[in-house]
Amino acid sequence: MNPQSPTSVPVVGRRHGVNRKLIALVTIVAIVAVAGGGFGLWYILVGPSGPAAAAAVIPADASVPAPASLDGTWTVNGNLGSMNDTASWVGYRVKEKLVGVGGHTAVGRTPKVAGSMTLRGSTIDNVLITADLTALASDDNLRDGQLQRQAIDTDHFPTAMFKSIEPINLGTLPAEGTTVSVTAKGALSLHGVTKTVEIQLQALRKGGIIGVAGSLPIVFADYGFGGPTSFSVLSVDDHGTMELHLLFTESGA
Repeated sequence: MNPQSPTSVPVVGRRHGVNRKLIALVTIVAIVAVAGGGFGLWYILVGPSGPAAAAAVIPADASVPAPASLDGTWTVNGNLGSMNDTASWVGYRVKEKLVGVGGHTAVGRTPKVAGSMTLRGSTIDNVLITADLTALASDDNLRDGQLQRQAIDTDHFPTAMFKSIEPINLGTLPAEGTTVSVTAKGALSLHGVTKTVEIQLQALRKGGIIGVAGSLPIVFADYGFGGPTSFSVLSVDDHGTMELHLLFTESGA
């Protein structure tokens, strides 16, 4: 006879233990999925990396010959770079709390941007930028859909616009590859409301490309809207940041 060791566990017992653990795991997954609408589980297991904050960057593979003179009209070029960081875009950054996820920073951007500015010596003037907010895209289609009908309500207010109200004096024209910081004062129109703002900007030139990036804190109530609501959203901050990254080339380039 080979008596069973008192410390051994029958095969059936081991199977039952494994099954109980498996059932418990499946139950936890199901609860998390329901609580977070599926998004919470995806975020915990994978999670979005999230785009970095706006900074003046000119794509390494983008090459436009420098014009004979930098004086003239420069327009936003939508054919350079990628939406990751180096293209022309306007967007937002706002903190929210999601069911089953907790704190999260929502970042949305639209590549549908048009605009121009004039450069004379070391002075920039006549800046006019428009952004199509109906093309805003983030890491969540549900959030993007809510913004069409709530908050900035792009169904009724599809366009944001910035227009300078005084020249930007650079002092001296910066050398190629040198990043300079400037302040642009202008009128920002958003959600049917226009307010005077000052946007902190960085500018960088490479050949015939001028890259401009900046951000502006925005209190939603100042523009007559609040954060979006959803079954998966616990709360949204009452303020956020408008961001932009624009690549200009001289008109006709």
